[in-house]
Amino acid sequence: MKLPILSLTTILTLTFGGLQTAKAQTMPKEELIFLTSEWKGERFPDGRPKISDDLVRRAKEINIEEAWVVLKNEGYNCQFEGNWKIVHDDVVIAGRALTAQFMPSRPDIEKNIKDRGGKQGRIGNTNSWPIDMLSKGDVYVADGMGKIVEGTLIGDNLANSIFAKTGNGVVFDASVRDLDGLSKIPGFNAFVRDFDPSYLKDAVVTGINTPIRIGRAVVLPGDLVLAKKEGVIFVPAHMVEKVVQTAEFIALRDKFGIQMLKEGKYTPGQIDSQWTDTLKNDFLKWLDKNPNEIPMKRSELDEYMKKRTW
Repeated sequence: MKLPILSLTTILTLTFGGLQTAKAQTMPKEELIFLTSEWKGERFPDGRPKISDDLVRRAKEINIEEAWVVLKNEGYNCQFEGNWKIVHDDVVIAGRALTAQFMPSRPDIEKNIKDRGGKQGRIGNTNSWPIDMLSKGDVYVADGMGKIVEGTLIGDNLANSIFAKTGNGVVFDASVRDLDGLSKIPGFNAFVRDFDPSYLKDAVVTGINTPIRIGRAVVLPGDLVLAKKEGVIFVPAHMVEKVVQTAEFIALRDKFGIQMLKEGKYTPGQIDSQWTDTLKNDFLKWLDKNPNEIPMKRSELDEYMKKRTW
């Protein structure tokens, strides 16, 4: 069945206007599937692409720079955002995006949203609603308007709930509070604009599982989120396998190349240029001798190398 292209006005009407089968503030499942139609794999019940646990695990080990190059070469120019404050410099976040959009509060809109949410079983302030929808491996990604003072989307109580549900952290274009408490949650991390002691005020969630903007980056529900010290990259679900495989292959090449340079077997010019058949054969022998260096199945690597221009 061909799905209709919905205008922004229609999307907002569906979001705010009484679509009874949807949870409060969520995009209709059919629209989410339409927007992520390049993804051909499994999906969550809410319609988000479900990237495999294996790819998420492997993605945690790749470099953001290599992922960025693959996306850039494919025309995905707005997927990285830097300039973050981080709870733990050494804790990497990798997982599937569950998105939320916040806007400045307006009495009539906030009343309508909260009234409908209450009838649908929502409890508490709207910043906790996306948390209720999280599952293992998710990353709560929120456009909080870059608000810092009174823009604190979570403190340590909500952070503990998030980590219990996901085993992951958060990425907020906003702030958080209770830094001391957040830092005591082993394995949790938060990439935020700043830390502030204030409570969240004059902000309301207007979309859950909708496309959002995080700085210069575009994020769709189900995107792979990879957050490291240098910043955060959001990989479209249908690009994850290619990004991970390419990054892993580049890392293998680099390990081999560095070893060859240390041994003086090849010059930097030979390593950094198009590889000769002799160099390729030495690389294949090195792989045979170092199977533990290969992050994927050897059959998968061999198939990938057949398609690659060296």
